Amino acid sequence: MTFEPYPFEKLTTLLDGIEPNSKYTPIALTIGEPQFETPAFIQDELKNSSALLNKYPKTAGEVYLKESMKNFFDKRFNIELKNSEIIPTFGTREVLFNFPQFALFEKSDPVMAFTNPFYQIYEGSAIASRAKMHFLNLNESNAFKPELNEEVLKECDLVILNFPNNPTASVLSVEELSVWVEMALKHDFILLNDECYSEIYTDIPPPSLLEASKKVGNDNFKNMLVINSISKRSSAPGLRSGFIAGDENILKAYIKYRTYIGCASPLPLQKASSVAWSDEVHVEASRKVYAENFKIAQKILGFEMPKATFYIWLKVTDALEFTKNLYKEYNVKVLPGEFLARDNESGENPGKDYIRIALVETPKKVEEALIRVKKAMK
Repeated sequence: MTFEPYPFEKLTTLLDGIEPNSKYTPIALTIGEPQFETPAFIQDELKNSSALLNKYPKTAGEVYLKESMKNFFDKRFNIELKNSEIIPTFGTREVLFNFPQFALFEKSDPVMAFTNPFYQIYEGSAIASRAKMHFLNLNESNAFKPELNEEVLKECDLVILNFPNNPTASVLSVEELSVWVEMALKHDFILLNDECYSEIYTDIPPPSLLEASKKVGNDNFKNMLVINSISKRSSAPGLRSGFIAGDENILKAYIKYRTYIGCASPLPLQKASSVAWSDEVHVEASRKVYAENFKIAQKILGFEMPKATFYIWLKVTDALEFTKNLYKEYNVKVLPGEFLARDNESGENPGKDYIRIALVETPKKVEEALIRVKKAMK
């Protein structure tokens, strides 16, 4: 198998040999990792549960963790999931890599489609699954929303959406998601929405694909799956706590598969994750910080306020040169958009001439960084 280097490896190569301006303190706004301390009550639960390290964890997850995830989903999306409709996972990256291999294993000529730009694990899972890839291109002309192409979709076995979207920050309404549900049912492909940014929003809470499934009468979530994580919502990416939820017929076979791949979460992590999923106060506090960062960005860079995520998808002239110059002259690191995308059928990269800026620092640090970005743009 041949995998592309990760975007951050490409960035290291791009900036290799450049000496940044030492007059400025270094600021990196490249990775989607909240630079805030994990709330104390989560840390305390982890410490207090360390004695549980003497026990093997169950692949299916402990009852208390699953209940906290189900309660979160009920309160947030007004959907009561059955135990058979949700599986706790070791974060979501492992799911995004191994689920396609599970789902496509018996297909002689598997076909996957996913949004472009994308989280690179989508491409990696397609390569590992020997799948033909179709790109759902997101660009300015389609408001960074995937276009429905039935000729492509009727070939597909698995389609991965990512809304709220990384890196463009676009959001699909429940009506727009409903059209995708109907298309998945019509052409009988599995539809998975990566909803890891669902809890980072500035005003209206973004909908879940499972809400859209209910809206069109697909109450048993046939062919529908969603994943979510506490990494962003709780500033706790190190806890590796996520879930996959939806079609119980798919999940029944998938949980059996998971018993073989050794991805059960250690019990102290499950304890800490459970209290994180059960609390909303700390999430509301985080949202306020990200909203303040967006207001700062709006004031300095003059762009429309995103509805969700903590990313700015900023158009610049020659993103590669801009990234190098920003680092050299102002000691700020950002990620060129073309590192997060691949050429479409017309040979055009939808990430070209964009940079992704992750507003994951304090408002003070974000303001300083964006002032430098503004100077570089001039």
